[in-house]
Amino acid sequence: MAHSNFVAGKTAPGLVQRGITDAFWTALIAFGMFVLYIGLRTDQNIDNKLIIVQRWGLLASIVAIAAVGRFVMTVFVQPYLAARKAARGKVVMVEGEPSFAAKHFSKIALVLLLIYPLAAVAFLGPQGSLTYVDNFGIQILIYVMLAWGLNIVVGLAGLLDLGYVAFYAVGAYSYSLLSLHFGLSFWLLLPLSGILAGLWGMILGFPVLRLRGDYLAIVTLAFGEIIRIVLTNWTDVTNGSFGISNITKASLFGIYTFDMKDPHNIVRTLGLPISSAWYKIFLFYVILALCMLTAYVTIRLRRMPIGRAWEALREDEIACRSLGINTVTTKLTAFATGAMFGGFAGSFFAARQGFVSPESFVFLESAVILAIVVLGGMGSLKGIAIAAIAMVGGTELLRNMSFLKLFFGEDFTPELYRMLIFGLAMVVVMIIKPRGFVGTREPTAFLKERKAVSGSFTKEGHG
Repeated sequence: MAHSNFVAGKTAPGLVQRGITDAFWTALIAFGMFVLYIGLRTDQNIDNKLIIVQRWGLLASIVAIAAVGRFVMTVFVQPYLAARKAARGKVVMVEGEPSFAAKHFSKIALVLLLIYPLAAVAFLGPQGSLTYVDNFGIQILIYVMLAWGLNIVVGLAGLLDLGYVAFYAVGAYSYSLLSLHFGLSFWLLLPLSGILAGLWGMILGFPVLRLRGDYLAIVTLAFGEIIRIVLTNWTDVTNGSFGISNITKASLFGIYTFDMKDPHNIVRTLGLPISSAWYKIFLFYVILALCMLTAYVTIRLRRMPIGRAWEALREDEIACRSLGINTVTTKLTAFATGAMFGGFAGSFFAARQGFVSPESFVFLESAVILAIVVLGGMGSLKGIAIAAIAMVGGTELLRNMSFLKLFFGEDFTPELYRMLIFGLAMVVVMIIKPRGFVGTREPTAFLKERKAVSGSFTKEGHG
């Protein structure tokens, strides 16, 4: 299949024939999968009768793309990756001084994030910057915080959690219900929602202390679905599928608000143009501060004994017990800490939207968050942040793919295929970078010098 003596621009004997064979079977499978979904489409004519529209040209284009992609993967990409893996497998330590950008990556990224909303307002105006600050700024940072919280459970402790969205929902509904019935402020409900979500994390942790692997994943998945079903059917408290509206918005430390009817409105006080963008910019800096808090706490905990206990639990639970580490408290602290950050993100989500419903906390959200953690590299904060930008920002960009009509015809509907295109892109990324964007591991404990271990020497999924 793969040859370590790969030379750029050349192919091994028989590899082209195998590529053609793989391309043929790929085209056949793609035709069988997409003939009913892409080749045929139901529509209504002028008489409101259901008709079938044939799109064989579009189907042929999709099949051709799949076949050519498989041929390129077999003949060129796979041999190259095998040769590169064999070469990198011999390297244990990354030699040389890191570049200025690599050394100060976090500081540069933080400065860019701080000036991002201001630059958007300067170039596009308050209303023009609204989409970029909200959809591409706040939305991405919410998923960064959620993924960093899940990273504590999955990336550091090695506990596969498929129901993480449940803690996100607990934080959102805690904020909504307490603000609606007791009139509490955002700054008081933010930590309170995180504490309540952390308690639910401990409640989930107790029954699953003896479970791991697939069994743990099934139980956490069931827990997430139970929370969603309770929110949907407990109509007396949660208002069911109708959701909760008119949720209290965040204020500037309880002194100024962003409500135009309030005399203590910060926008009029500062003499700014009337626009809803100022509230979104304020929320951008709030979620940025929450993300920085999450990163700081994660880094500090990882260097403490509890963080090293999480990593020991991830690598080998039996060896962890033999070292005298209490695996019960280790698992509970991992679940509770990760759930707490999920609760913070949920309360912020409720304040940002002003409306919550069970439809916002389906299993797909847990899958997206887990995909961000795996794609970025489990245990890596930088890699996870890059993956969140690629996944969330990528799906937002793919909403406007009208240029694809030039290739597939005017009948092509880009919005319906953005997840398909994005899914194919994720498959390609995971083939090229199977251990995520950041595939090296720098241990928190080291002797004399820090060594970056290649992903080839670490466990699959933990490199």
